[in-house]
Amino acid sequence: MLKIIGKDTSINVRKVLWTCLELGLPFDREDWNTSHAGLNPNALVPVLVDDGFVLWESNTICRYLSTEYGRQGEGALLPASPRDRARVEQWMDWQATDLNTAWRYAFMALVRNSAAHQDRGQVEASIASWNRHIGILDAQLRATGAYAAGGAFTLADVVLGLSVNRWMMTPMDKPDYRHVAAYYDRLTERQGFREFGRNGIA
Repeated sequence: MLKIIGKDTSINVRKVLWTCLELGLPFDREDWNTSHAGLNPNALVPVLVDDGFVLWESNTICRYLSTEYGRQGEGALLPASPRDRARVEQWMDWQATDLNTAWRYAFMALVRNSAAHQDRGQVEASIASWNRHIGILDAQLRATGAYAAGGAFTLADVVLGLSVNRWMMTPMDKPDYRHVAAYYDRLTERQGFREFGRNGIA
């Protein structure tokens, strides 16, 4: 039985939970506590424990689960073709670096109400950057007509779907990105997104 450590309100934990549901994998989930301190030197979640194998970093966990337990060939969350897989991982890495960096200050200010993130200029700059990055995704979805890496749902859509949910739920001015809106509706057809992708903005 897989063990996933971290609260299910965490956006990064929810990536892993959604991936497990897509793969039909049973798991036990535990909140982080002091007994887990030796599992991740960063003291961050999620952490995966799979028969003694310990792994952290949410996108890496999702890749591992898809490779170790996912089906191969058509419909795989991670395609076997090196080029197709690279396209999926490109969007996953973009989510973890460029997109996350763009929204961080605005989210901390507008949702977390962090006292350390109340510089109005930086909030506005973060909002502008966040909207610009979602615009990049909108253009990609216009090109593919369906999902981030092409016509089929992949692991890229798990990580990006949670980020889109966060953008949609944050109280700020947003451009009318119709391809992102259609994508959000398309993801909502999936049980995993309904259960783990739209359950708040934490």
